[in-house]
Amino acid sequence: MQTYLQGLFSLASDRSPDVRKLVCAALVQLLEVQPNALQPHMRNVIEYMLQANKDPDRDVALEACEFWSAFCEAKLPPDILRDFLPRLIDILLDNMAYAEDDEALQDGDEDENAPDREQDIKPRFHQSRTIGGGDGAEGEEDDDDEDIINSWNLRKCSAAGLDILSTIFGDEILPVLMPLVQVRLSATKDSAWEEKEAAILALGAVAEGCISGLSPHLAQIVVYLTSFMEDVRPLVRSISCWTLSRYSEWIVKVAQTAEGQVQFDAILTGLLRRILDPNKRVQEAACSAFATLGEEVAEDLAPRLEPILQHLMYAFGTYQRRNLRILYDAIGTLADAVGSELNNPKYLEILMPPLISKWQQVQDYDKDLFPLLECFTSIAQALGPGFSHYAEPVFMRCINLIRTHGVAKADPLRAGVNYDKEFIVCSLDLLSGLAEGLGSSIESLVSRSDLRDLLLQCCADEAPDVRQSALALLGDLVKACAVHLQPRLAEFLNLAANQLGHCVKENVSVANNACWAIGEVAIKVRKEIAPIVLNVVSSLVPILSNAEGLNKSLLENSAITLGRLGWVCPELVAPHMEHFMQPWCRALCTIRDDFEKEDAFRGLCAMVRLNPGGAVNSFVSMCDAIGSWHEIRSTELSSEIAQVLHGYKQMLSQSSSWEQYFGALDGTLREKLVKTYAL
Repeated sequence: MQTYLQGLFSLASDRSPDVRKLVCAALVQLLEVQPNALQPHMRNVIEYMLQANKDPDRDVALEACEFWSAFCEAKLPPDILRDFLPRLIDILLDNMAYAEDDEALQDGDEDENAPDREQDIKPRFHQSRTIGGGDGAEGEEDDDDEDIINSWNLRKCSAAGLDILSTIFGDEILPVLMPLVQVRLSATKDSAWEEKEAAILALGAVAEGCISGLSPHLAQIVVYLTSFMEDVRPLVRSISCWTLSRYSEWIVKVAQTAEGQVQFDAILTGLLRRILDPNKRVQEAACSAFATLGEEVAEDLAPRLEPILQHLMYAFGTYQRRNLRILYDAIGTLADAVGSELNNPKYLEILMPPLISKWQQVQDYDKDLFPLLECFTSIAQALGPGFSHYAEPVFMRCINLIRTHGVAKADPLRAGVNYDKEFIVCSLDLLSGLAEGLGSSIESLVSRSDLRDLLLQCCADEAPDVRQSALALLGDLVKACAVHLQPRLAEFLNLAANQLGHCVKENVSVANNACWAIGEVAIKVRKEIAPIVLNVVSSLVPILSNAEGLNKSLLENSAITLGRLGWVCPELVAPHMEHFMQPWCRALCTIRDDFEKEDAFRGLCAMVRLNPGGAVNSFVSMCDAIGSWHEIRSTELSSEIAQVLHGYKQMLSQSSSWEQYFGALDGTLREKLVKTYAL
């Protein structure tokens, strides 16, 4: 290793940019895989990287810039880098300005009338529906700033470096950063706009890591950012939208005050104006920023729905294909945020006619249908029964898409289209939205279609994302109209149970939805689920016992479904309690108070009544789970839990063991249980 390092260091000042670039790349890779090998030389390496980060060859500078994120991710002692922060932050800020050849500069002035280029329209991938809290679909990443720059370059790498530095050093970087930002923001020369834009980007980059230190100044910063949305330069307007969105949580929090409310309205008005900006890049940034703010503010947007819808639907008439996709997302996010508040005739008159018109225009083979299907999913869930007026043509189109692509899979010529599973996945998810929104009102549509047979095929599909969405729809249909699935329910249950086998970690979200669907079926059909109960329990126990690497949603759904099976078939599950009580109770502790948790605890109580000895060795874990409730709204369940605890007190007191078992609990928990259940 020493010989290799000496060889690298001897090439560090080579005249060839390609060699210097490779030296930087090698040092970054070493830092990622063997940071300890570099640590004795780290000060010299950092010094070299600072120089290389200013290399006139931007490819060398980019490779060197990768070093700072790698350093932070290697979890080396921050002190090694601390002395270099003033120089490093200055270099990063300089490199965050647009380069002369940046493609964003070439199309930054492109107005809304210029036709979209095909290369500007990126492939779009629908994310299959994942049921339950926790982490959502595995592998999901935050990409809210992926479009600030179209391709990875020195500017974006520098912003990412500053972002991660802010998460490591926090407010400590502000005394260095803020004077540099202020100088750039106050530049008055028109030619200095790139520096101003880079300073705004920097404020967005440190929004998460430095929020505490920035908080006292954010009211003023937000005023500046709001005014920058009106800048003459489109790229300044667009980056101001993005940076404002990075402070959405703070903006919404202070909006609870009268002064904050005024500021919130000013920001919202500014974003709505920018949604109608003549520049495409600004339109895109404003739509994305509005969606981010909408997610944070949720139902508090309801009083402002009319002007919001008017702006969004005006944009709907002017946007071209690329930004229309982002607009669909913004409309869907709005529907998710305000929910049933959208179900008002005056709002629907603004919202629905343009969407229905577009729905009729877009052909079944056109991939622009994907974002429209997603948008309709959110609207159907938000409107609930209010969507019934629009439901039948939407429902039938989804059925036709699933059927057509099912045929195309085997025979594209007969289907008239090439097979594309995305059409099936999006259609399944929209049908889930309809089932969730319409409830039992969807029954008449289901009864007149072949959805049951199509859904069974999708639950058996080899593509994981098709199975994932199909299983979500299975659970939603069971809740809405189980009677129409009844003839083939055993087949559905066997297919769902098969998803919980040994390949769970490869397809976590499929297993998650299968688990949730089985639980929904259980509480709907009760004893009819008996034939698969032990098979499912034998699959859930390993999931709960080997939780590492599995997402929170799967663990929660596994715990809830195990409890539901124990509730409806306690005579089958209770004899096996000793094999799963401890991991099950650990998982129950993490679930928020709601009706699903209530179901799981009804199962616990039913099983303990049949087999109290099966849980006695897990008494502490069981009490921890009971103590995880903040408030049990069901008086019936509260009474059942009290009976369980008093039953154990009576049983253990007979062998003089109660004090030993109860004394093993944490003191705070003991107090809570004594007070709540009169032990």
